Amino acid sequence: MDFNLIAAVIAGLVGTVVITAMMAMGPRMGMPKMDMPAMLGSMFGAPGSKAMGMGMHLMLGAVFAVIYALLFPVIGGNIIVLGLIFGIVHWLIVGMAMGMMPMMHAGIRSGDVAAPGLYMTASGGTMGFMGGLMGHMVFGVVVGIVYGLLAGGFAA
Repeated sequence: MDFNLIAAVIAGLVGTVVITAMMAMGPRMGMPKMDMPAMLGSMFGAPGSKAMGMGMHLMLGAVFAVIYALLFPVIGGNIIVLGLIFGIVHWLIVGMAMGMMPMMHAGIRSGDVAAPGLYMTASGGTMGFMGGLMGHMVFGVVVGIVYGLLAGGFAA
């Protein structure tokens, strides 16, 4: 399967909508609150700008999906399984970045936004870690499925 940029971007947008919906439903299922659009929207000193945060979240999802799609043919194999594995690796990288958020987030530095901590553990302990991991695994699987459907193929 050849790389398809449009399919990758669409897959990333769909995956981001799914993970964002999971985050919105999480507290109703006993998971900690994980409001990435609000956190991203307040990152540059714009408290409460969920629209800007959702735009950033969608853009980041599209970028990560493009990376996934570039790696699918290089590694080979079933893109749904690869999406799952990429989602795990993605979380291990992004979760680490969560611990560095205070250095680059104006709202956290000012005390207006709570720091999520390494792997979201400051805002939910083990449940924060597991919620982030599960969400990114679902993101990876959704990206794999949507990209496979749009780009025209699943490798066995």
